Amino acid sequence: MKTILIAGGAGFIGTNLIKKLLKEGNKIISIDNFHTGKIENIENISSEKFKFIKHDIINPLPINDKIDEIYNLASPASPPHYQAAPLQTIKTNIYGVFNLLDLAKENDAKFLQTSTSEVYGEPLEHPQKESYWGNVNPNGYRSCYDESKRCSESICMNYYREYNTKIKIVRIFNTYGPYMDPKDGRVVTNFIIQALKNEDITIYGDGSQTRSFCYVDDMIDGLIKMMSTTDDFTGPVNLGNPREFSILEFAKKIIKKTDSSSKIINCPLPYDDPTQRKPNIELAKEILKWEPKIMLNEGLDKTIRYYKKIICKD
Repeated sequence: MKTILIAGGAGFIGTNLIKKLLKEGNKIISIDNFHTGKIENIENISSEKFKFIKHDIINPLPINDKIDEIYNLASPASPPHYQAAPLQTIKTNIYGVFNLLDLAKENDAKFLQTSTSEVYGEPLEHPQKESYWGNVNPNGYRSCYDESKRCSESICMNYYREYNTKIKIVRIFNTYGPYMDPKDGRVVTNFIIQALKNEDITIYGDGSQTRSFCYVDDMIDGLIKMMSTTDDFTGPVNLGNPREFSILEFAKKIIKKTDSSSKIINCPLPYDDPTQRKPNIELAKEILKWEPKIMLNEGLDKTIRYYKKIICKD
């Protein structure tokens, strides 16, 4: 049995990861400050192997247990959230990463940093592979997230080089599924909630911009496989579904699946919003033996069922 620390454990991916790792028989310590995570996500987890600590990782960590693995999922990840608290986001992705890495170093624990496809910015390479350095605006409204995540990768690699810390870096592309905050502000939650309520679906720009969508169960599988790689493999590794959809195509699919009367309306495209985002996952296939198994139709059906229950509660 391993003792695993999950920072950001009350968030969307963190909650799904906790449930999976508990099923595998591990002891889980979850940390969250509820900046974007939700107590409702974890309050019904009843296991003697689960412990929750309310804490902000920008402060030193109150952990006395011997830790075997650390997954860092602690950061606002949607533009409305990180743009509303840009300095907090930067502190989380820099001070917080330092604190978690110090804990990993003290415990000789494996450390997995969840980076993001946002490190590629407005990509000039399509699809994006890990060797691409990106095209990021360091002064834009998204830069608090983009650049602090890029910096967190640098911090991780320098701990690896200087202290031989066991580092794993993944770059997560659009992920969706149960436990996403209905007010998350990203395209999947926006469209599903609007469609279920028969409200206008808001598309920014003309909808020709593209995204790829990875169901959360596939993402969790990729994270766990990355953590299990040998100590000399750090990544970064792209994790995402390479099947690409235009935003307009995606909106029409949601309307059809929910049998909604919603109309599609167009709003101005946000500043710095990438026009294309698609992962090259050849490295994940080669090293992790991983690729997504759940296609968009199946994943959306599961996600829509989840949000129907949420709306009924409201």
